[in-house]
Amino acid sequence: MFFGINPQILRQIPYFCKKIHCMSHSEAHVPVSLHIGRKPKTYTLAEYLRKEARSVDKHEFIHGNIVKMPYAKGPHNIISANVSGALIVAFEALDKNYVVFSSDQKIYFPSLDEGVYADALAVADRPLYWDDQQLLLINPMLVIEVLSKSTQKYDRTGKFDKYKTLESIREYVLIRQDICYAEVWSREKPGYWKETILCDLSAVLPLQSLGVEIAMQRIYKNVNL
Repeated sequence: MFFGINPQILRQIPYFCKKIHCMSHSEAHVPVSLHIGRKPKTYTLAEYLRKEARSVDKHEFIHGNIVKMPYAKGPHNIISANVSGALIVAFEALDKNYVVFSSDQKIYFPSLDEGVYADALAVADRPLYWDDQQLLLINPMLVIEVLSKSTQKYDRTGKFDKYKTLESIREYVLIRQDICYAEVWSREKPGYWKETILCDLSAVLPLQSLGVEIAMQRIYKNVNL
């Protein structure tokens, strides 16, 4: 016998127990409290690559987790294409060979066992890959990210920290898509990065390590600011 409990509540106990038991068979309806203690599934790099090859969406590989990337809006894609095109044109005038990649190229961090995508990037001389299939690039010299509301904090902090683990990288560029704004982070020596901020459409974006400049007007061509 239960003392001090309303008999009407006691009659409801079997119903609630049955309800919880039935709900446990549907993942979408499991109470949050029942998830406590459940470890998220992690994957190896090889498993990630197999899944990514079959996926219609792009995912990053972070701490053994497969993380879906948000969809990019039109202005974001226009800026990425503008920057890639401008780099190709600028590099043609140089004696040294540079290779430009689009946003579909995976970048791998061997010391972290993680992989990400950038919006545009460039490599000096020839690309180096971690794998025989030439999927995981490990020697970008320039990386460019177009900022969005959902990713700008990550791009400025966590993702930047990942890029810093690569000895090859010399410049990291962040570009906003809603206003005329760009940050250029140049690695002048190990552990020291110089920041340059541009907010004028008449200015040029300097890429000192590569010896080229890109007009801000070219970056924002066909983008309504």
